[in-house]
Amino acid sequence: MGVEDKFNNTAENTGGKIKEGVGRATDDEQLEAEGRGEQMRANIKQAGEKIKDAFRK
Repeated sequence: MGVEDKFNNTAENTGGKIKEGVGRATDDEQLEAEGRGEQMRANIKQAGEKIKDAFRK
């Protein structure tokens, strides 16, 4: 996994956690769900990168 990809995935995951927390604090279910979705996408991207790395070796 490239450093840039890892950074982007981590940033997306962190942004999702922040959105989820703000949504929970403000009782905004939609924002909370968007945050969880962003975290999920980041984790899926990261898993895909790890699979690609495994096949490169």
